[in-house]
Amino acid sequence: MYWNNIVIWNEWLRLPVKYPDLPQSAQVALTVWDVYGPGRATPVGGTTVTLFGKYGMFRQGMHDLKVWPGVEGDGGEPTSTPGRTSSSLAEDQMGRLAKLTKAHRQGHMVKVDWLDRLTFREIEMINEREKRSSNFMYLMVEFPRVKTGEKPEYSIVYYEKDGDDASPVLTSADIVKVPDPQMCMENLVESKHHKLARSLRCGPSDHDLKPNAATRDQLNVIVNYPPTKQLSSEEQDLVWKFRYYLTTQEKALTKFLKCVNWALPGEAKQALELLGKWRPMDVEDSLELLSSQFTNPTVRRYAVTRLQQADDEDLLMYLLQLVQQDLCTFLISRACKNSTLANYLYWYVIVECEDQDTQQRDLKTHNMYLNVIGRFSQALLKGDKSVRVMRSLLASQQTFVDRLVQLMKAVQRESGNRKKKTERLQALLADNEKVNLCEIDPIPLPLEPSVRISGIVPDTATLFKSALMPAKLIFKAEEGKMYPIIFKHGDDLRQDQLILQIISLMDKLLRKENLDLKLTPYKVLATSTKHGDLTHYTLSFLSFCTVDKGPYGISSEVMDTYVKSCAGYCVITYILGVGDRHLDNLLLTKTGKLFHIDFGYILGRDPKPLPPPMKLSKEMVEGMGGMQSEQYQEFRKQCYTAFLHLRRYSNLILNLFSLMVDANIPDIALEPDKTVKKVQDKFRLDLSDEEAVHYMQSLIDESVGALFAAVVEQIHKFAQVCRKSLYTV
Repeated sequence: MYWNNIVIWNEWLRLPVKYPDLPQSAQVALTVWDVYGPGRATPVGGTTVTLFGKYGMFRQGMHDLKVWPGVEGDGGEPTSTPGRTSSSLAEDQMGRLAKLTKAHRQGHMVKVDWLDRLTFREIEMINEREKRSSNFMYLMVEFPRVKTGEKPEYSIVYYEKDGDDASPVLTSADIVKVPDPQMCMENLVESKHHKLARSLRCGPSDHDLKPNAATRDQLNVIVNYPPTKQLSSEEQDLVWKFRYYLTTQEKALTKFLKCVNWALPGEAKQALELLGKWRPMDVEDSLELLSSQFTNPTVRRYAVTRLQQADDEDLLMYLLQLVQQDLCTFLISRACKNSTLANYLYWYVIVECEDQDTQQRDLKTHNMYLNVIGRFSQALLKGDKSVRVMRSLLASQQTFVDRLVQLMKAVQRESGNRKKKTERLQALLADNEKVNLCEIDPIPLPLEPSVRISGIVPDTATLFKSALMPAKLIFKAEEGKMYPIIFKHGDDLRQDQLILQIISLMDKLLRKENLDLKLTPYKVLATSTKHGDLTHYTLSFLSFCTVDKGPYGISSEVMDTYVKSCAGYCVITYILGVGDRHLDNLLLTKTGKLFHIDFGYILGRDPKPLPPPMKLSKEMVEGMGGMQSEQYQEFRKQCYTAFLHLRRYSNLILNLFSLMVDANIPDIALEPDKTVKKVQDKFRLDLSDEEAVHYMQSLIDESVGALFAAVVEQIHKFAQVCRKSLYTV
């Protein structure tokens, strides 16, 4: 195929030889032929490359090989058609960049997502420019990478038979590396210093210690470190020294607890005594004490006492994360007093009980969830009448969902097209004696327990055009109201559920700062690892009322909503690393609200190469009136403001992600140890507020100029009146 006047074959060549049979001097000669008739061919050019590098490492990844014109590839030694040469300054530069790229791929460099994207894009441009200006042709060859298990990449190394018995002979004055057997042993000097520092400062004089101005500034810096920051031994000693002074600062408590050597009984005793005297920490900060960094039972119990101060609304906001911890007694106690908490606790836990993926989860954790659901059931059974009613309604919900699943399975087994399957779906729903979904005793809707449903309207049920064909179902609610939802079978919605919870939290945090960005955090509930519900939206561009003074003749209120929602989702999807954005998961309502759906790729994962750092396109900017418009300048201002506000709540967001590292969320399970760091990097906590604004400016500028799928076509038609187009999710 051709792309930008470059020939691309994209085909693997499989050679009938095993790696162990290759000598270290093995090389492959490649020839490009021009075939212009039967038996008539002339060589376009040839190239040769060794299979092993200088140090016996089998080549991996992409390599640009120089093609010598008019000759066949020469496999002799030395070859007359070397693919890798250093005959010019340009080739030296390409080789240097290739070595740096290899070092980055092997993990020898610190990886920074946004900077890496810029760097690799620039490297591609440099290589392309140098190749085009060269008198030679280049053949791009990809050597396979070896991946298996948890390790991201292995290397194939040439190994001589009985090579481990050979005695190395130094032929040059290279530095000889000798392993230090004490490298991983305890540093006795540091240990002695630690004991002296702590023992000398445990007397009465510690109570009255006050830091000077410089030390106070240093302590403030330490207290404001993000949760993932590891304190140095000097910083730990400083916090311990002024621990009594810091007891008046609630945010300093987690840093103090990180300084404690819990293996030393005397030190642990002092810390726990001081824990009771510390100014009580905020509920949001107490979430950090439930992470894997803190294993002391007393510390974790303290965190629960702080959570007890949270009202039901806030507790519900963190419930998805708290279910991942062993907080059985606390959560059951609160759920028995609030039917909404009981509803979500039941479904969050029941999904985890059904998760049989033992590769991601050990038996102990699985048994923990079984214990929680058992104790929850018993607690509801032993409660008063209203609590027992809760238990009965949860059982009815489960029965209803089970019937719905069986219905969807029957529809999926139906042969024929989508129309025929839809007819089958409606027919089964109408058969209430057999299916019993059309008319039921009122129960709370699992997705939204404040809504009580009494059945499904059969003739309104439809199936969507997708591989799994999710169903749009309209439920009969109280007072003759209708409540539409989407039910998906065959898909794990827990990742979408998490992201929508975080978006809803961010919306609440921004509103707390008097910033309403017109977000649309619709609801998602996983009712199993294979099915779940989500709020249904019928979104359309209907007749927009013309307003003479409005931009494009559109109501200023609609344009304001569009600009704010664009800003909100651009910042939020950037922080969460949402990927795979296209027309099917970018929606726009008739009131101007733009929002995202379908979060199958998060934390920087994206099926598209070199995605822009922010999900922003030229078309979205044109919908605001272009880069010179007042609306676009307002959009940028809203982005800066939202980014600064969310940075101030970064600890809460990072703590919530840290509590999900052991959950079976696909994009978290890939690299659980890097999950929190990926989100933290997006906040750029190393920058001041002013620097953060400049950073956001650069992200917006880069993203506007980047390649990205066009947004819904109706954005370009805001000025057209009475133009109707329906877009349904």
